[in-house]
Amino acid sequence: MTPARLHQDCKGMALLGVLLGILWETGCTQIHYSVPEELEKGSRVGDIAKDLGLEARELEERGVRIVSAGRTQLFALNPRSGSLVTAGRIDREELCMGAIKCQLNLEILMEDKVKIYGVVVEVRDINDNAPYFREGELEIKMSENAAPGMRFPLPHAWDPDIGTNSLQSYELSSNSHFSLEVQSGADGNKYPELVLERALDREEEAAHHLVLSASDGGDPVRTGTARIRVTVLDANDNAPAFAQSEYRASVPENVPVGTTLLQVNATDPDEGAYAEVTYSFRYVDDKAAQLFELNCNLGTISTIGELNHEESGFYEMEVQATDNAGYSARAKVLITVLDVNDNAPEVLVTSLSSSILENSPRGTLIALLHVNDQDSGENGQVNCFIQGHLPFKLEKSYGNYYSLVTDSLLDRELVPSYNITVTATDQGSPPLSTKTHISLNVADTNDNPPAFSRSSYTAYIPENNPRGASIVSVTAYDPDYGENAQVTYSLVEDTFQGVPLSSYISINSDTGVLYALCSFDYEQLRDLQVQVMAQDSGDPPLSSNVSLSLFVLDQNDNAPEILYPALPTDGATGVELAPRSAEPGYLVTKVVAVDRDSGQNAWLSYRLLKASEPGLFVVGLHTGEVHTGRVLLDRDALKQSLVVAVQDHGQPPLSATVTLTIAVADSIPEVLADLSSLESRANPDDSSLTLYLVVAVAAVSCIFLAFVIVLLALRLRHWHKSHLLQPSGAGLTGVPASHFVGVDGVQAFLQTYSHEVSLTADSRKSHLIFPQPNYADTLISQESCEKSEPPLLSGDSVFSKDNHALIQQAPPNTDWRFSQAQRPGTSGSQNGDETGTWPNNQFDTEMLQAMILASASEAADGSSTLGGGAGTMGLSARYGPQFTLQHVPDYRQNVYIPGSNATLTNAAGKRDGKAPAGGNGNKKKSGKKEKK
Repeated sequence: MTPARLHQDCKGMALLGVLLGILWETGCTQIHYSVPEELEKGSRVGDIAKDLGLEARELEERGVRIVSAGRTQLFALNPRSGSLVTAGRIDREELCMGAIKCQLNLEILMEDKVKIYGVVVEVRDINDNAPYFREGELEIKMSENAAPGMRFPLPHAWDPDIGTNSLQSYELSSNSHFSLEVQSGADGNKYPELVLERALDREEEAAHHLVLSASDGGDPVRTGTARIRVTVLDANDNAPAFAQSEYRASVPENVPVGTTLLQVNATDPDEGAYAEVTYSFRYVDDKAAQLFELNCNLGTISTIGELNHEESGFYEMEVQATDNAGYSARAKVLITVLDVNDNAPEVLVTSLSSSILENSPRGTLIALLHVNDQDSGENGQVNCFIQGHLPFKLEKSYGNYYSLVTDSLLDRELVPSYNITVTATDQGSPPLSTKTHISLNVADTNDNPPAFSRSSYTAYIPENNPRGASIVSVTAYDPDYGENAQVTYSLVEDTFQGVPLSSYISINSDTGVLYALCSFDYEQLRDLQVQVMAQDSGDPPLSSNVSLSLFVLDQNDNAPEILYPALPTDGATGVELAPRSAEPGYLVTKVVAVDRDSGQNAWLSYRLLKASEPGLFVVGLHTGEVHTGRVLLDRDALKQSLVVAVQDHGQPPLSATVTLTIAVADSIPEVLADLSSLESRANPDDSSLTLYLVVAVAAVSCIFLAFVIVLLALRLRHWHKSHLLQPSGAGLTGVPASHFVGVDGVQAFLQTYSHEVSLTADSRKSHLIFPQPNYADTLISQESCEKSEPPLLSGDSVFSKDNHALIQQAPPNTDWRFSQAQRPGTSGSQNGDETGTWPNNQFDTEMLQAMILASASEAADGSSTLGGGAGTMGLSARYGPQFTLQHVPDYRQNVYIPGSNATLTNAAGKRDGKAPAGGNGNKKKSGKKEKK
């Protein structure tokens, strides 16, 4: 090393030592070691494992490593011995030139605790450098008339060591003309000077050779020498002189090459050639010699290289001015390099976690960052922050270390990953910044249960479905990830009517599709309530339930069932009686049928398929009542056979037929005598029954297509009749309309029947007329459209001749409903509690049975007429002895006669002029129910 470089490095390293001392004082956790310089590689510095409170084997297990950045690593960790060792040769003069105390700082990271430990290693100086002169040979020119006592500066020696190992003394070889004096400068350096003791004589000795020695105070002592040649010149008695003893200049580090920094100026009072002065560097270190140039004639100093404040911020040089006679003068030049914000901050990620659980607590460490800026002052002060509104923050740790931690709870379902941008910005002008990007994935935890797409599900399945049929698909979504989002479906264990739900339906655990395990029957099972559970595969698993309502849709799978007349079981054929004196419209009998289906599938219509005497009898389309179509003649056969078809309105429609045998006679003995002579024979026309059924189905289809036209005709006809009946009767009263509501609240019919009672003054008898009702939602038979219903009751049986007062018909029962218990079959075997015109208690039933038996007894005695007595209500005359209690099955709740509130009770009484006994009874029962 040259003395100039040693002097400059000493000051720089002194500043570094002061800075390191401040950091050492403010350090959180520091460990101190001291070692001499020039140790061999691998030399032990200290037992770092012991000082950290660890065993040697734990260094590697706990991730202990050196994380210092920005300098070549001089130390290393020996995992076997647990020691801090040197990683190479340590030269104190190279690291801490000129510093009184040389300290090296490094940081050690313990990864498991994410803790930084500061280590300070002090490097002690040894006498490994001898003093040296930059110029090994020096020539000094002196005039021969130089006066004794004149001083000539000599080059001073450099010793990079410090303390006693540094330069201590100079020594000049013995001679008779010169002596040596050492001057101490303000900077503490020693400057040797050559003093002329005796006048020179060029003619006596033109040159003198001297040796200058420099010695340090080490052990052993090291020395350096320089050869000095003194040349005696002719007389020149004035030496040059500088205008300033010290020149200073401050320049920014980014000045371009070739910029003139300053100019030195020296003058010589001599004249002529003795006044010419040349300039040169008397002392300059190697680094400054590569950056600065001195013009020997002008004395200007300019740059020949790029300045860098980070490498060196201060340069010191000595400039010498020499005239032709050899006289010289010296001046000091101090150049300060000003820092420019030309270095952006550096961010080094020391420790990083690539993923973090979404339920991690606040303050969880994600990464450890080290920030450094090579600039100084404000240009080197760095601020770190995170861009954007992210749930993270930076916390300053040790020195220039920052910890990236969570600032709030994370939710992977909202944000599955983050791109964190850490920006480090210095305070220079303009400020420079560096961005570091960190990718962080949020690991999933099972914190969300599956959620169904609907709050509840409703499904419909037709009855008689095949086993294994798909019903409905439920879907649940789990916002978690992986196994936590895998959803399986199952049915919550429950029973229905004592049978597990798993016997009715099943569910695919993967797809959520429900399947039917059995064929449902609407008549036995209307609806099913099921709880479906969706469960994920997390640990622990989470689940949620949803309710599913399964409704069974009715299908037309039950044909109408004939209740009356009942099918014979003993080979006997039931016979209905019709007196020959019966007028047209006389009620002969009634076909009673029910359908176990519901809704439109249970709407029944009656048709006469076949009759032995066409036109003699007609059947009500909706009531099933068999009336006489005309006046009975003597030529009409005694025995009349009718085939009545009962058909529902399902798709496709189902039907049932019944054969009625009607005896035309005026008395029961006559009927018995005639019936005994009749022989049972096969009907030759039975083979054509199938043809009639096909024709009936075709007729129903045609009627449906013509429904709109027929409905319009009925409306016009009803309007026309209402205008014709107005002038003929004085007491015409409208009766309130009745509405029919379908089974279980489902509106099947919405019909309005207009009942009109008319008393004509120009007729021999008064008539109770029931005009054709207006049907809004039912099929109308062709017969009903062509002619109105014949009179059912004569004036003698209802009204007296002298009394034309109006007797209002009883209002219909608007609470007529079918419950599950009232349906035919096993589900309708028990009596309901709803009001009706049929007996609903044991007392009324016994009364009806007694009246039927009384009628049968009168028929057997032959004492009863066709009209019947008042006590028997005319039942024996109408139905004969075959009519017993078995003809009145317990399906009263299921029978409704559209268009009238009349029931199957006491129909013969109406013919005989008796008021129906069931009317007032119904009112009383209805009143009791309302009170109840």
